[in-house]
Amino acid sequence: MKKVAFYTLGCKVNQYETEAMSELFLNAGYELADYDSFADIYVINTCTVTGMSDRKSRQIIRRAKKYNPNAFVIVAGCYSQVSPDEVLKIEGVNLVLGTKDRSNIVQLYEQNRELCGISCVDDIMQVHSFDSLFVSTYSDRTRAYIKVQEGCNQFCSYCKIPYARGPIRSRDFREVMEESQRLADSGFTEITYVGIHIASYGLDTKSEDLADLLNSANAIRGIKRIRLSSIEPMTLDEAFIRKIKDCDKLCRHFHLSLQSGCDETLRRMNRKYTTDDYYKIVQGLRQHFPDVAITTDIMVGFPGETDEEFEKTCAFAEKVAFSGAHIFQYSPREGTPAADFPNQVDPQVKEKRSKLISKICNRTKQEFMERFIGQAAEVLFEQAAGDGYFEGKTDNYQSVLVKTDEDLSGEYRMVRLDRIKNGAFVGEIVTEDDGNYLHSNNHS
Repeated sequence: MKKVAFYTLGCKVNQYETEAMSELFLNAGYELADYDSFADIYVINTCTVTGMSDRKSRQIIRRAKKYNPNAFVIVAGCYSQVSPDEVLKIEGVNLVLGTKDRSNIVQLYEQNRELCGISCVDDIMQVHSFDSLFVSTYSDRTRAYIKVQEGCNQFCSYCKIPYARGPIRSRDFREVMEESQRLADSGFTEITYVGIHIASYGLDTKSEDLADLLNSANAIRGIKRIRLSSIEPMTLDEAFIRKIKDCDKLCRHFHLSLQSGCDETLRRMNRKYTTDDYYKIVQGLRQHFPDVAITTDIMVGFPGETDEEFEKTCAFAEKVAFSGAHIFQYSPREGTPAADFPNQVDPQVKEKRSKLISKICNRTKQEFMERFIGQAAEVLFEQAAGDGYFEGKTDNYQSVLVKTDEDLSGEYRMVRLDRIKNGAFVGEIVTEDDGNYLHSNNHS
């Protein structure tokens, strides 16, 4: 039996697609192997969101031949979509796929397994149908991901993703609900809906929208928690919140990509909101979802970002008081407008700014967490964390560690949050008589 190994770079959408491709190989009679071991076939699902993502993709591609010089190497995903010729030049690559036709990956391998240097990448901008992939189970038995949307029409001036993923396409609503029920029946109580621009769900089909999806998922038996991947802030306005006000399974955590806390910078980025718009959304969420966690992405060193503009971002981050932030430095992406913008920022300045904004966001995260010390929260446990600890997440996505001899995988337990260590709570499992509770999904 031939062995196939996968390596995933990038976002939750890529993770879902890898799970689906691995299931296709399993159903065709292949055996899964760890990537850092011998396999007959290596599949690398790539990312291109930053220059570092491209470099990492190339490193992982080259690593495959170290484990088996005769292996068949398949490269798929965003990096191979936008740079197929570059990928083909990497020694040992046999087959290049882009961000479509992953549902045919087994057939494409079997048709080309005696060949090398084959590209199946098409013009993604001409694709207008959703390439359905299905997942019936996960190796992770606690949280399941379901891809519901593909593509992006936003064209932020720094971003290659619209060129890698193409125009917006929504997955059939009934298909999404069927997969949600199937995963719930398989024992998954937490479902995360993911998409490249998930806020666009339903815009192309003119039928059910994201609010309809959430409300329908809320009624599915077996699902206890519902999460969303990163979402554009302007989606979560008052009208949207009114539509989902009875969706009591929706977790109190929203990842709202900010990118910059300066309106001038946002305009150059071609973002579709102002800082005032963003702050109103945050305030609305905090009003309707008590103890909600707001996390974000912040880019430093965008072309033309002056010291004054960066200081505005720092002040805005202080004002919002994020409970977590991914800070990254701008890197020019060939083919995007921003790559040709004047006043590119010096790398040393980017590094300094990255450290400064990280310090602010780490402090606001600590302050957010300190509010819950001494309270109890419901935790879905996921995995052993070493030294006798088990790790899980609250509904507002806070990591919690407890010391236990039990295997708590997939179990919900109430935990008193005693202290904070290295960005996570350390606590103790309690019973209903042991104290006050921080109940999940206590929406107003």
